[in-house]
Amino acid sequence: MNPALPLLLLALTGAAPTSPSARALNTQGFRLYQAGRYPEALERFQASAREAPDYALAHYNLAATLGVLRKQGLVCEYSAHRDAIVEHLTQAVKLDARRLARAKEDADFAPIRDTLGWQKLLGRSPAREADVPVLLRQVSWFGPGVGVYGTLRGLRFGPANRVTLWTKEVGDDGTPRQKEARGRYTVRGRRVTLRLEGRAPLEGTLTESGALTFPGLETFTDSPSECEA
Repeated sequence: MNPALPLLLLALTGAAPTSPSARALNTQGFRLYQAGRYPEALERFQASAREAPDYALAHYNLAATLGVLRKQGLVCEYSAHRDAIVEHLTQAVKLDARRLARAKEDADFAPIRDTLGWQKLLGRSPAREADVPVLLRQVSWFGPGVGVYGTLRGLRFGPANRVTLWTKEVGDDGTPRQKEARGRYTVRGRRVTLRLEGRAPLEGTLTESGALTFPGLETFTDSPSECEA
């Protein structure tokens, strides 16, 4: 949601809300967004979406504002999780397909461009084997997390079949430090083989539901562990 493209103009092309109060709440949220008062804008957009669940613009603006708060590092304070942003944006596009074209140009959604949800909006799916290589490269993959330290392991698939396994190790002083192991990968159907430096080959699978599982390593998803005590 870019202030350079007024949301009130976008409203003219969106589906009409089911009540005038939902429209009013959305307009209030837009004005607060323009003023940089993002937490207050979020409250208005949330209220608008609750008032009119079929109001595409409210869901879009809610998702965009969560994206801004996430970029500002306020994930835990406002539950600006990647899956929440994807959920509301997906709902907006479901209600009004024209929202997708806008989202592709909207910088507020930069934090979710490496998620499976975004790839699904673009028409890709882990249920199709032909999409597996693209999904590996376009998605950021995270292992499970541990308390305040969050996700401790992740995978990055790059061009020329290069892959990096990063691991966060916590020292005796409680300071996390990141290490990387690099190597190559191959894909055959759903099967993914990692050949990392100094390790035996690892055989894994990208499931139809979008989980990247390596027996002997762990399961990776597109959702990092955040905000855990």
